[in-house]
Amino acid sequence: MKARLVDPFGRIHDYLRISVTDRCNLRCVYCMPEEGMQFEPAEQIMSYEEIVSVVQALAPLGIRKLRLTGGEPLVRKGLDQLIANLSVIPGIEDIAMTTNGIYLAACADQLKAAGLTRVNISLDSLNPERFAKITRGGRLQRVLDGVRASQKAGLQPIKLNVVLMKGVNDDEVEDFLRLTLDDEIHVRFIEYMPIGESGDAWKSSFMSLQQVLDTCEARWNYTSCDVYSNGPADSYRIDGAAGTFGLIHPVSSHFCGTCNRMRLTADGNIKPCLYWSDEFNVRPHVGNDSAVQAMFLRALGVKPETHDMLKALKGEEIRGVPSLRHMSQIGG
Repeated sequence: MKARLVDPFGRIHDYLRISVTDRCNLRCVYCMPEEGMQFEPAEQIMSYEEIVSVVQALAPLGIRKLRLTGGEPLVRKGLDQLIANLSVIPGIEDIAMTTNGIYLAACADQLKAAGLTRVNISLDSLNPERFAKITRGGRLQRVLDGVRASQKAGLQPIKLNVVLMKGVNDDEVEDFLRLTLDDEIHVRFIEYMPIGESGDAWKSSFMSLQQVLDTCEARWNYTSCDVYSNGPADSYRIDGAAGTFGLIHPVSSHFCGTCNRMRLTADGNIKPCLYWSDEFNVRPHVGNDSAVQAMFLRALGVKPETHDMLKALKGEEIRGVPSLRHMSQIGG
């Protein structure tokens, strides 16, 4: 029996997040700068054939779940064919995608037919003007159309990712909670993370997710619950609601102890941890399954027990070198 993907702290890894592009049709304030982004030339981006080859090498080691990310994955053509080729690899049980939803309405049925099981859609405001400001030009209605198309196509569960930012969208908590009352929607509030930030500007937007529970408690009764592929979220359901809401605390209450994921960047680098700068280029080894497996095991061998985002928030000394890549360059 082949070695499983286990790190020095005994965490078993069965989940691979795959960035298919570093490009995006939006410029969300927490993801990339408005101007000056340097994108990788096309020849530096892994081909779909290379991605499939990597997953074929990892499935025997226990990889069961995949998530396609970017940048924005739907800016890359032919994504349905990649999904179809990944879905037939023995051992792969679940293929999800994180998207901003702008292009989703036109292709949700096609992606579902290819083998996509579920989607996470980034949606940080329900106010069209504010949404345009946060995304630097996005149209809210297109995302809402993408949500409805995903529901109709049978992509389940549908999760809406809300990065909660102080003074930006924190007055919309109740509006997002109301989305879960009559619709089988799973809203997930996420702390602002210092990914790719060279300064301390992110600290002014960081806020505790306790406000979500306080807002909910002021209007409704709620209980904790489970959601399929719950991941790191603490999930809750308002009494009688069709959907749920969840809190993801990567900074204030990290979930590193149960981390089961690795990341493959669009340019072929393995990132064992989102926060730290450690990367291992697997691309030269694609096609040699044993070498690919060895690279992933090597990357896992240096995976730290935890990140230091909370220390960074508090201005304390951290133990390593944080990644300077923006979230769009890593794969969220």
